[in-house]
Amino acid sequence: MKILLVDDHELFREGIKLLLANLAESCEFAEAAELASALQLAAQQRFDIVLLDFRLPGPSGFEALAALRLAAEAASIVVLSGEDDPALIRRVIDEGAAGFIPKASSHAMMMAALRLIIAGGTYLPPHVLSIDARPENDGGNDSETPTTAHLTERQRETLRLTMQGKSNKVIAREMDVSEATVKAHLAAAFRALGVHNRTEAVYVAARLGISG
Repeated sequence: MKILLVDDHELFREGIKLLLANLAESCEFAEAAELASALQLAAQQRFDIVLLDFRLPGPSGFEALAALRLAAEAASIVVLSGEDDPALIRRVIDEGAAGFIPKASSHAMMMAALRLIIAGGTYLPPHVLSIDARPENDGGNDSETPTTAHLTERQRETLRLTMQGKSNKVIAREMDVSEATVKAHLAAAFRALGVHNRTEAVYVAARLGISG
């Protein structure tokens, strides 16, 4: 497993490497202190996971997340941050991250989060999952339980890849279909879950125990 650590604090990167040494049978690490170096590394080799500090010197935040999604499109990008604002976390997931891990998380929580992401899931901090993901649906029919039982296998596969933080372009390539087909499959999956977008789908799927 190849992991790219993007953080401007060398001591933090060293600590993360020690924590994650047993994450998989074999881990290889590359390091970058700012976005430019991270993009250069991503252009040179393929990574499975990118751990991105949300606040870097220079370009950072959502700009860095978007750039790395393009440069390392096969990787699961996990945002690390000292912030824990639910609105920020929701937007991070909506922008394509496969997880958000607060820097204050314990070793055990971080390992559990990364194992979930490696297994194809999307990690959200517990305090965020306790917030209703669909406030605009307050007037909806609560008796209708969200389910994917009636989805086709291709629709389920599209939802699974979406939960991994993959873009429609990457999903289309992996499934050998058009982006229009991907959008149609997602629309069906969103209707089944009773949601309107990717972020809400991740929240509801996490609550229902649906794994990516």
